[in-house]
Amino acid sequence: MPYADNRLSMDCLKQLPNEVARPRYERSRVTPGIAHIGVGGFHRAHQAMYLDDLMNAGRALDWGIVGIGVMPGDKRMQAALAEQDHLYTLVVKHPDGQREPRVIGSIIDYLFAPDDPEAVIECLADSAIRIVSLTVTEGGYNLHAVTGAFDLDHPDIRHDLHHPQRSVTTFGLVTEALARRRARGVAPFTLMSCDNIQGNGEVCKSAFVTFATARDPELGAWIAQHVAFPNAMVDRITPVTTEADIVELAERFGISDAWPVVCEPFTQWVVEEHFGCGRPPLEEVGVQVVEDVIPFELMKLRLLNASHQALTYFGYLAGYRYAHEVCRDPLFVDFLLAYMRHEGAPTLAPVPGIDIPRYCQTLIERFANPEIKDTLARLCAESSDRIPKWLVPVIREQLDAGGEIRLSAAVVASWARYAEGVDEQGVPIDVVDRLKTTLVPLARSQREQPTAFIENRALFGDLADDPRFRQAYLDALESLHRDGARGTLEALMARSG
Repeated sequence: MPYADNRLSMDCLKQLPNEVARPRYERSRVTPGIAHIGVGGFHRAHQAMYLDDLMNAGRALDWGIVGIGVMPGDKRMQAALAEQDHLYTLVVKHPDGQREPRVIGSIIDYLFAPDDPEAVIECLADSAIRIVSLTVTEGGYNLHAVTGAFDLDHPDIRHDLHHPQRSVTTFGLVTEALARRRARGVAPFTLMSCDNIQGNGEVCKSAFVTFATARDPELGAWIAQHVAFPNAMVDRITPVTTEADIVELAERFGISDAWPVVCEPFTQWVVEEHFGCGRPPLEEVGVQVVEDVIPFELMKLRLLNASHQALTYFGYLAGYRYAHEVCRDPLFVDFLLAYMRHEGAPTLAPVPGIDIPRYCQTLIERFANPEIKDTLARLCAESSDRIPKWLVPVIREQLDAGGEIRLSAAVVASWARYAEGVDEQGVPIDVVDRLKTTLVPLARSQREQPTAFIENRALFGDLADDPRFRQAYLDALESLHRDGARGTLEALMARSG
């Protein structure tokens, strides 16, 4: 089909090919119930899709999503959605090359906070909003990597504490809205984190209560007592949308979409039954609503997320650029499975209904999907927000239990080698990390001072003081410098027998 000239909109839905699924409900009947902060690819491939499923079943029409952008880069998302009646296309990419496109209609509005913080605060203060959900990334909770303490000294936080009606952060906007609801006698909404953080509900609660208490101790106590913060585990590989994705969607399906989203077939959402102001019937569309999310969370963080870290630095240094390339290499697959089975999995409690060995194998199959084209550059980004939360806890628990840590230590070493900013062919690496100016100099000094990187106590605490971890790390780092990524993995797997 030729490239579509008309932008995706309500008016053009009937013109789309039959193979493109679209909303079966009247969007004019959908009213707000959820405000979501951080509308990116993952939210649109996950939570918004589940709500769209419910609406297609004639349910949850009073749970429409109002997107909220807080960061400057969110302006682009606002513009893209506004041009399309807040519709967008979700394309599931199957391993055999099949494409499964559908138009999602559950997002019904989008507000950009820097343009009008008052409009955002009043939206959140409206009694119709019963859930405020978040995908603000691991670094978006303003927490210290080791201590977990909320940073009250951040300039934007200090601004919002003194100017709540002109807030510039998520914490300021949400807290001011809760203050108004409290003053007006309106029940507080549920605050639901959908980020990859262990105990994300508790982390979210700690951050918001700390901020609110610094602003007004009585308000902080009220939020701590009355606002629900459910834990949740979310999972779906959602790579960055490329220009090729946009062109393919137009040429194959006649959809001109400024910002579609692509994803893998697999999806999972486990959420704690802890909502203060009602919730949609999520279990009707496959969401697992449970009493305890923690076993599911740890499984994902320590197997899927940590395995992404295990494959990405070694893979990049070895010359690969996509996750599926790495996971079609038997040496790398053996390494990943060995990490999961012998180091990650032993730190987990039983997970209801989950066969862990089968789950590990499924992860390899998902990573190996060639249609997703998940870039190693994406997986390598913001490591300082990821490895301390996903992999370091595995190392600590294994050390305490006398378990194996060689492979985990090697992953840390591969990050340190990657952070030197040059690959094995001498080509510069664009290290993307909020702590880049600290990490790159440390990494580049480690050929003369081998423990320089892990002596960064802000990220690793006292881990460098443990002789077993220290030696395993030094062995791996020396091998990476001498033998390269592939040679290091070969040596590690030979020792694993």
